[in-house]
Amino acid sequence: MDKKSEKMFESPPGAVDMGSSTEVVGQVSDISGFEKQKAALGSAHFNRLGWKRLTVVLIVEAIALGSLSMPAAFATLGMVAGVILSIGLGLIAIYTSYVVGQVKLKFPEVEHYADAGRLIMGKFGYELIGAMFVLQLTFLVGSHCLTGTIAFLNITNNGACSLVFGVVSAIILLLLAIPPSFAEVAILGYIDFVSIMAAIFITIIATGVQRTDLGVSSGWSAWPEEGLTFTKAFIAITNIVFAYSFAICQFSFMDEMHTPKHFVKSIWSLGLIEIVIYTLTGALIYVFVGHDVKSPSLLSAGPLVSKVAFGIALPVIFISGSINGTVVGRYIHGRMYRDSVTRFINTTKGWVTWIVLISVITIIAWVIAEAIPFFSDLLAISSALFVSGFTFYFPAVFWFMLIKQGKWYAKENLGKSILNGLVFIIGMVVLVGGTYASIVDIIDGYTQGKVRGAFTCAPFE
Repeated sequence: MDKKSEKMFESPPGAVDMGSSTEVVGQVSDISGFEKQKAALGSAHFNRLGWKRLTVVLIVEAIALGSLSMPAAFATLGMVAGVILSIGLGLIAIYTSYVVGQVKLKFPEVEHYADAGRLIMGKFGYELIGAMFVLQLTFLVGSHCLTGTIAFLNITNNGACSLVFGVVSAIILLLLAIPPSFAEVAILGYIDFVSIMAAIFITIIATGVQRTDLGVSSGWSAWPEEGLTFTKAFIAITNIVFAYSFAICQFSFMDEMHTPKHFVKSIWSLGLIEIVIYTLTGALIYVFVGHDVKSPSLLSAGPLVSKVAFGIALPVIFISGSINGTVVGRYIHGRMYRDSVTRFINTTKGWVTWIVLISVITIIAWVIAEAIPFFSDLLAISSALFVSGFTFYFPAVFWFMLIKQGKWYAKENLGKSILNGLVFIIGMVVLVGGTYASIVDIIDGYTQGKVRGAFTCAPFE
């Protein structure tokens, strides 16, 4: 076995024992010739990602139907605030993603976000951020399962029990999550990107034609809607914040890059694409529809066109959803078999354990989506609790603890210290405000009788 293959089984710098007291992390004893070959092949298989493919994979993970919630956010906040937040938060997300990439370059042993947590808070940080990582990505899989159910119900005019469509959505998500390498997911990424762009384009054209036919202004405003409450405003803000939450999977994706230093090209490409798509989608559809715009705004395109748009959007619903399952599966599987050739998922045991794990993750995601009647609000809470950290305050802490050299107030550091301090504050505001707003919205839902029953055939509102 060559030196590169041998390194796959060496303990990375700063590694911590996560198992029994007698276990040495990264050490494999009595490895057979067959296992050596599989380890070498596995190492090569999981290091095929270039910056262009990384960009595509990030697009798959980042740009989903959440982009079509932007017009409703603009309608709540007004055009001026909507544009400022869409562009400003996008630029901040690019910067925090850059900090995450710097951490990966400085500490190559970091494979997932949880490993970075160990660098700043030891074993506690590893376990805490690992739990946040698993919970958030599992909830995201459930969210896409729910969105798939809504899409099928819309396309078929509620043609079957919603539970049936939920099971169908879960099976599709499971099948797409089976390929374990992100380089393989990148192939589907091109279909994903065409799908979301086509759905957005159809919605913009349809709403624009409808407005032209009506011959009157939509009544859009540059300023926030009248009587705007803190809860409604903050939910709109968090919709924009969470649209830029691509940093959560960045460590996992970069771990497969053959030249990790090229990540900067990827995050700038993704960030600018997101800013353009989100800002134009939010502004144009809001102008065409006005304050009555629905979320997702596909529903504002009219009964027939919304069915077409949902049909075209099916690939992005399931491809973007499945990659979250793949990422959390890779984290758990790698942790379970970190000292074994099984983790490369190129042996019988590797494939069997991988498929079982992905199946369990998908089933749990489906159960959560069906069992919790206020699932969308619960997802908002989990996003407020977790994404605020992955995108904002954790990268700020990374910079202060892992990247910064010298005193924070030194001349060469002062500007970035202020910037990262601001990013940390934004994360804290999202954490507190987003959680509060979501809880209030759940209480209002119960008070107003809007909460849907669990495991029911009734369509989603």
